[in-house]
Amino acid sequence: MSSGRALAEGFPDLTGLPTARRTHWGRWIAAGLILVVLALVGRAFAEGQIEWAYVGRFLTVPVILHGIVNTLVMAVLAMSLGIVLGLVVAVMRLSPNPVLKGVAAGYTWLFRGTPLILQLLLWFNLALVFPVIGIPGLWSAKSVELMTPFLAALLGLGINQGAYTSEVMRAGLLSVDAGQYEAAQAIGMGRLKALVRIILPQAMRVVLPPLGNEFIGLVKATSLASVIQYPEVLHAAENIYYANSRVIELLIVAGLWYLLVVSILTPLQMLLERRFARGAARTGR
Repeated sequence: MSSGRALAEGFPDLTGLPTARRTHWGRWIAAGLILVVLALVGRAFAEGQIEWAYVGRFLTVPVILHGIVNTLVMAVLAMSLGIVLGLVVAVMRLSPNPVLKGVAAGYTWLFRGTPLILQLLLWFNLALVFPVIGIPGLWSAKSVELMTPFLAALLGLGINQGAYTSEVMRAGLLSVDAGQYEAAQAIGMGRLKALVRIILPQAMRVVLPPLGNEFIGLVKATSLASVIQYPEVLHAAENIYYANSRVIELLIVAGLWYLLVVSILTPLQMLLERRFARGAARTGR
């Protein structure tokens, strides 16, 4: 008995004939062009005025290592501030109160609409607008002493990140079915408790991938803090090449460190996404 499908009467059996594979010429041409471009770029770097010995020498000097630590510390602190602000602003945007919605929309509009480097410079030069900061009768301090490069970078990066994170959080909250809110109210949960116990865990599956991308972007955005003298890795590289004039070598060192950090963070982000995806799948059963 034949295991194959029966042929209609009058049609020949073609199953034994050889088949010709389709030649994807476009793919081969594109791959060839990419290899040529990569070879030309590699040749330019190999024959250019780059002292690769300096790259290896300065890759692990204490100043560069201290700079990468400062970069990671600033990224984590600014992202933490951005998540807190983003969650608060997202809840305000979804509130029925028009005042809260207006304030949240204005915050998002302002900090998304102006360049990050401009915000960093404004925070660093805040003393020109507010010479003294404090609570009248309780505490006060001179802005020029209070607004250090660290604090200016943290406020600039964190508050700016909060504006973008708020949209990510809002999308995650809107992705949760409205019935979940109604069910929480039906069992007597308040809005805050329902948000923490029911809504946010479900929203995390939607929120986490873009948040991971935002954090990776923030790690690279910390390089802008070099303009206000925050000692992150790019600022450390600049200080070295100001002294020895090895500009391209030190820029390559900074670039290699950024690539290493992003290469480590990317699989960690994927692991977190898989973890929350499994949790969502178990919940949906």
